[in-house]
Amino acid sequence: MLPVSRRMLLRLSFAVAASAAALGATASQAAAADKILLIINGALGDKSFFDSANRGIEMIKKKYGDKVETRVLEVGDDPTKWEPALLDASEQDWNLIIAGTYSISEALGDVAKQYPDKKYILYDASVPYQEGGFGNVYSIQYKQNEGSYLGGVLAAGLLKSGKLPAKTGTALGFLGGMDIPVINDFLVGYIAGAQSVDPGVKVAVSYAGSFVDAAKGKELGLAQYRSGVAIGFTAASQAGLGQLSAAKETGHYVLGVDSDQEAIFASSDPGIASQVVSSVLKNVDVSLLQAYDLYAEGKLPFGTGKAVGLAEGAVGLVGTGNMAKLATPEVLAAVKAAEQKIASGEIKVPTAFGMSTEDISKLRGGVRP
Repeated sequence: MLPVSRRMLLRLSFAVAASAAALGATASQAAAADKILLIINGALGDKSFFDSANRGIEMIKKKYGDKVETRVLEVGDDPTKWEPALLDASEQDWNLIIAGTYSISEALGDVAKQYPDKKYILYDASVPYQEGGFGNVYSIQYKQNEGSYLGGVLAAGLLKSGKLPAKTGTALGFLGGMDIPVINDFLVGYIAGAQSVDPGVKVAVSYAGSFVDAAKGKELGLAQYRSGVAIGFTAASQAGLGQLSAAKETGHYVLGVDSDQEAIFASSDPGIASQVVSSVLKNVDVSLLQAYDLYAEGKLPFGTGKAVGLAEGAVGLVGTGNMAKLATPEVLAAVKAAEQKIASGEIKVPTAFGMSTEDISKLRGGVRP
């Protein structure tokens, strides 16, 4: 056995200690990964809103890698399950809990007050900050009325241009999931955009009473198309998939929502893709990534909310694919001009927020075919 000097033993001890420290630091860094939970109060697979939120989580994971741990929890469309899911998540070690939609906003606000040390992001809705007690919630709202204004300009322009087959009809349609402010905000912007092209435009309006009932969406979509609607517009999540199916079945057209639904269906169902003239985008994915970027920098302003629209790239209209093929140069120019004027503030798009039930009803009645 070779003799071991005291100096060698000391060096060996220091090396072991340094290695242990390095391993400890590595373990500490791994343990410090931000844990992010996205709660879906519905189900993935809607090809629009919730799928966009899920893409946002995927974008965060792709950008930050091992620095984050992510999970997506689908809790379904039963409202009685939403608050228990939020409470359960808040009892766990998630650093950031994300949920969205107007429907879940009250439950999230109630839970956030009970867990002031937890951090929450609420998208597509806001909590009543003026009441106090929401210093741990950051809200993202979208100016969907701006995106749907562009959709209205396009749809009315296509009708007016005569580019669509006469047999498809002479009116526009709108299918909402629920008769609630955020959905009516789509409607108000859509009508305003269409009326900027044709003040006498007619718009048939229906609500599925659900965001998941695709069969009801198809039933209402078919009824609209058979009554003379040439282009429908769906703002109904999974229920809206039914209207896409109705468009395929009848050979009529539809404006998609939240995601590029022509591109999404291009491979899986070309028959649907061919009838999607464009999609009104609500870029939930991008907004969630932007919010986490700020959170990671310690700059996300909890206790406040932000409304984002065309100027921030949070909403828009798909300008490629079928739109580029169907729309005349004049229609494309009109959409572009409207986009620029909205982004600059020259055009102020009306919003459903602040409108009374009577005001919304009067608006719908004024454009009824």
